[in-house]
Amino acid sequence: MKRISRIWLTSRPALACAVVTLALASASVAAADDGPGPFGVTAETVATQQSARVGALSGADRVGRPAGGHFCTASVVHSPQRSLLVTAAHCVDGDDGDLVFVPGYRDGRAPYGVWKVGKRFLPEGWAKGQHEDSDVAFAYVDELGGKRIEDVVGGNRFATGTATGATAVTVTGYPDSRKVPISCTNKPVRHSRTQQRIDCPEFTGGTSGSPWVNGDRQVVGVLGGHEKGGSTADTSYSVVLGAEAAELYKDATADP
Repeated sequence: MKRISRIWLTSRPALACAVVTLALASASVAAADDGPGPFGVTAETVATQQSARVGALSGADRVGRPAGGHFCTASVVHSPQRSLLVTAAHCVDGDDGDLVFVPGYRDGRAPYGVWKVGKRFLPEGWAKGQHEDSDVAFAYVDELGGKRIEDVVGGNRFATGTATGATAVTVTGYPDSRKVPISCTNKPVRHSRTQQRIDCPEFTGGTSGSPWVNGDRQVVGVLGGHEKGGSTADTSYSVVLGAEAAELYKDATADP
């Protein structure tokens, strides 16, 4: 199982207030119809019911108890089974131990419980060749205390076919060096026909799998894809969610 969820070709900038200050100075202010501004600023995520749908992925030494630090991010998406997560394929393609998902994880606490990850769904392009254009995956989590996870924290809708940059999105993730999530709002831009990118500072290792959520609470991107999410902390990537992602979601939600 990978513990480093992004490839670093250059050194990571330190987490510091100065970085946020610089980002504030250079960020553009969002238009009213694009969501809250300013754009391109990363800050600690405010704990809300909406942000609780995003959580940390961790290995587990036994069911229900996290082991070690978190290494990726995932989020709850709506499904008929009410138990489905979406993340990056490179976060869940290992088979060397159990995984757990901790929604709303903050300061070592699991306010909504620790959920065991079960069956996983990887696209053919990733399963056969780890193709960067297929770096998205779904996974079920088991019931906890007789409840399904979507009944506890809700779930965003998974949307495919959305034009890149049609609206701003908010990216929320868990850097592996921090115990709280971070968020940033900006407009994605086209990187290639199959990849999109977004400029948001401080999305370091551990943020792979972070959802890109638009104002309609739709997941329109998942941090991963090109260079498994990016080679620097300030620019992140996602697969363009198209036909392959739609088929994968269909397969996952058809599972009994």
